[in-house]
Amino acid sequence: MVTSLKIGITGLPNAGKTYALLKVIEMLEEAGGRVGGMVTEPIIKDGRRRGFWVTDWSTKKRELLASPEIESNVKVGRHGVDIEALNGVGVNAIRQATEEANIVVVDEVGKMEMESEEFVEAVKDALDSEKPVILTLHKKSRNPLLQDIRRRDDVRILEVTPVNRNLLPYKIVGLLKGEWAR
Repeated sequence: MVTSLKIGITGLPNAGKTYALLKVIEMLEEAGGRVGGMVTEPIIKDGRRRGFWVTDWSTKKRELLASPEIESNVKVGRHGVDIEALNGVGVNAIRQATEEANIVVVDEVGKMEMESEEFVEAVKDALDSEKPVILTLHKKSRNPLLQDIRRRDDVRILEVTPVNRNLLPYKIVGLLKGEWAR
């Protein structure tokens, strides 16, 4: 069985993980790749992060994932996390992409997302698939899923920094070239 390359993009907060991932998606789609999965985008107001959206990349369906206004038993920092939104949009997007897309994206494997067992299982299933997978990874977490991802032989971890974030997408696309066309 041929296993496709899996790429983990890691970096400090605000280093440009999502920026690099979105550029990679754009380049892959321009080349004819069918990209699917989940993207988490910050909500910025008055120059400050006020929450996060979870978006299904294929359908563009989006729901509020985390915000100080969300009442939830699950909190990360000052943000309440809507696990139902994560499962309904994010997990479904990952599962759909694993079935139908050429390339699966998961942004982000982080503290909020780890609160969902369905998310953890969907990520494991995507990684075990024969599809190329690109994930953004929380840099410092010691969560068991993140540790497992970092230990996998088929995952290449690349760190994004403010210095390399404009060039890193080209490196990632180069590594994936030909993978999604199988």
